[in-house]
Amino acid sequence: MTLRPLHARLDAGTVEQIPFVASDGTELGLCRVVPRGGDTDRPVVLLLHGLTASADMFVLPETRNLVEVLLDAGYEPWLLDWRGSCRLPHNERRVRYSFDDVALYDIPEAVAAVRQRIDDRPLSIVAHCMGALCLSMSMAAGLVPGLSAVVAQGVFLTPKISWQTRARLHFGGEFLRSRFANFPVDFKKVGMWSRYSLIFAEASIGAECKDPTCHILQNDAWGVGASLFEHDNLHERTHDRLAELFGTVPVWILPHLRRVELAHSVVRFSTDDGRYDRLPENALDEAGRIDAPVLLISGSDNGFWLDSNKLCHQVLSTRYPELDVRYTEVPGYGHVDPIIGRNAALDVFGYIVDFLDECHVKAVPGRPARA
Repeated sequence: MTLRPLHARLDAGTVEQIPFVASDGTELGLCRVVPRGGDTDRPVVLLLHGLTASADMFVLPETRNLVEVLLDAGYEPWLLDWRGSCRLPHNERRVRYSFDDVALYDIPEAVAAVRQRIDDRPLSIVAHCMGALCLSMSMAAGLVPGLSAVVAQGVFLTPKISWQTRARLHFGGEFLRSRFANFPVDFKKVGMWSRYSLIFAEASIGAECKDPTCHILQNDAWGVGASLFEHDNLHERTHDRLAELFGTVPVWILPHLRRVELAHSVVRFSTDDGRYDRLPENALDEAGRIDAPVLLISGSDNGFWLDSNKLCHQVLSTRYPELDVRYTEVPGYGHVDPIIGRNAALDVFGYIVDFLDECHVKAVPGRPARA
């Protein structure tokens, strides 16, 4: 399998591709960003993207991206393209999966593969959106023990959406599933007179931007009436590349997403398949197994998951007061722009690095904090 190349410019490191196939036979993408000079004593951070996105979101060449910030802060970034990545050539085919597969196979086995290469160096994870949601299930199942720190951006254990988005997800989702296998975002590929035209037309209502791909992401979030970002927070080049950064949505994933949303918790989808018995039926009920400090971070104007992470902090602090769980809200940001925003390095990434630094010092007693 050949992944679509990362669209990256990294002055402080080079990308090393690591062959990686999950134990269920699914080919995934895993790469290490090697710091200039070959420093091999750095703590490691594994980055997890959201659904239909990819590792590209962490290496935007037009901004000071998260990988560059981590490199400059003394970390060694690793990037996982799990099976929902738009860089994987099979993502747009009818290769069905649920988030159970990501939690059971992709994340734990990627963590194991990284640990085989880094010896006993501290390992943390920074995860966005569905990458963070799946990570919460992996952690509740005890499949990724011993992490130094976890940063979950946008959502974690307690997903929460607006009633309008809920209605469209549940009823509109069934309409989409009855007619399509995938739902695209690149209007240039589908064309003016495609069977998706009416959905793109509906997404354009009230939009000030002229880009149909922007409409379907910022104004309508794949037809469910939510918003992925605050428009003014994007660099012009990032805005022009939205069709590269976000792929099609496989509609067969919607039933699991609906079940998760109805429960307001991360729940297992595959209840009749013994392969998934290692996952709890409800991750929130097993959240006491989380053994790493967790930073929940979200934009104040998250137009998709609303204040899910604020709710998660309240719930975990009440039900599991022994956990080290914190919440940070970034004013003026939406859902994905805390990662891909043009000023995210100034407004957001400092919270992430400071948290990782604090947890790293605790994980390596006697090691001084970074100046």
